[in-house]
Amino acid sequence: MSEAAHHEEHPTGISRWLFTTNHKDIGTLYLWFAFIMAVIGGLMSLVIRSELWAPGLQMVDPHFFNQMTTVHALIMIFGFVMPAFVGLANWQIPMMIGAPDMALPRMNNWSFWILPFAGSLLLLSFLAPGGGPSAGWTIYPPLSVQGGAGMDFTILAIHMLGISSILGSINIIATILNMRAPGMKLMKMPLFVWSWLITAFLLIAAIPVLAGAVTMLLTDRHFGTHFFDAAGGGDPVMFQHVFWFFGHPEVYILVLPAFGVFSQIIPTFARKPLFGYTSMVFATATIAFLSFIVWAHHMYTVGMPLSGELFFMYATMLIAVPTGVKVFNWISTMWRGAMTFETPMLWAIAGVFTFTLGGLSGLMLSITPADFQYHDTYFVVAHFHYVIVGGSVFALFGAVFYWLPKWTGNMYDETLGKWHFWLTFIGFHVTFFPQHFLGLAGMPRRIPDYALQFAEFNVISSIGAFATIAVQLIFFYLAFKAMRGGEKATDQVWEGAEGLEWTVASPAPYHTFATPPQVR
Repeated sequence: MSEAAHHEEHPTGISRWLFTTNHKDIGTLYLWFAFIMAVIGGLMSLVIRSELWAPGLQMVDPHFFNQMTTVHALIMIFGFVMPAFVGLANWQIPMMIGAPDMALPRMNNWSFWILPFAGSLLLLSFLAPGGGPSAGWTIYPPLSVQGGAGMDFTILAIHMLGISSILGSINIIATILNMRAPGMKLMKMPLFVWSWLITAFLLIAAIPVLAGAVTMLLTDRHFGTHFFDAAGGGDPVMFQHVFWFFGHPEVYILVLPAFGVFSQIIPTFARKPLFGYTSMVFATATIAFLSFIVWAHHMYTVGMPLSGELFFMYATMLIAVPTGVKVFNWISTMWRGAMTFETPMLWAIAGVFTFTLGGLSGLMLSITPADFQYHDTYFVVAHFHYVIVGGSVFALFGAVFYWLPKWTGNMYDETLGKWHFWLTFIGFHVTFFPQHFLGLAGMPRRIPDYALQFAEFNVISSIGAFATIAVQLIFFYLAFKAMRGGEKATDQVWEGAEGLEWTVASPAPYHTFATPPQVR
């Protein structure tokens, strides 16, 4: 083969990354993008916590504070957590099911490269006349109908992020359903693969609903329609219905892949097969189904009929059942296992524990008369950070430490990994646990100023936030160090995972989890 032909087949430098159709390269791009967005979103959270350090207005003006709360949430959800899990899916799913690559590799490249443009557009909204979006991440009208051009930038960015998610989901479904190795039956698939198959269907069902909501918002803003304008015969509450019909499944889009990660890590370090594999699959599917019929528990306070409140209250409580099944199964997997506590296992256990706490506060919020007290207070902020950070982000950290030796061929520094875990875990709880008390005492969300009695818990929360963000420097150092070199990962990095339901025959490094499985 001529040198030119060889070069064409294996592009290097920038063209390797721009035009790649390799699932590992695209997975890496997703993870890098998520990493950059996490840094930006994290810095925005520090702007918010700086302002809330003390009562009164000190750091930023209220309009900019509202922009920070809005864009922080949008970036963390659409720019960090979702792309990070899609990156894990790209890396792991083909290897876990024995496929050579994703089913639609060129579409895979496209679905990634939409993201940097969408993220840039969202950040550029700050430079638009009138500043960035300041209606909260839920962009409720009438606030979102009145904003400047920054809101239009945001609507377009949401559309682009949604297109990327839908393309990625189609690809994941096509890959899992069509490209499994011989003998890899659906009920033999690793649970990470199952969780992503179900999540991908959720995305395809939910994202177009959000697209419809923001399109109607756009026409209300510029084309004289009155979908959400009461004066023109519209209804602002209709936006909330349409938004939350997307918004509640979205919570599970963020959390189900995390459940898949926990289900990979816990059996490895308990040295036992996962307890209740079949019930785990059905519990995941049940959670996904129920997530579509509970949307209005976010809007108890709009004045819905009592029968509506009762239905949404009981349906919401019902989600606790399949979720409880999963937690029970993880605990049962660990029960009497030969457990060791390497960094990924610490993240998985902490993730299950913290997510369960968030689930319990969610159960409190599901009770209609109680929600009238909690609604739009810091209790809700504490609840969803326990669920999303405690569930999804802890799972992401666990997944990175678990699979980093597979990705890089090098082992990370275990001692530093444990330091990073404990400091982040403590910092997280110092940040968000006091917010439960603030909310129960009546402090509203999304305000830059507050009454004097809330000062003490806010100081504690802000200290925790700064400490947590600072500790991530250890993570950056660890990840870069492993990428650059270090102790080589062997094919038995995590010993004793042979007790799982499939064995793996491959000389490749770190074979225990990520190479084509050969079913017993």
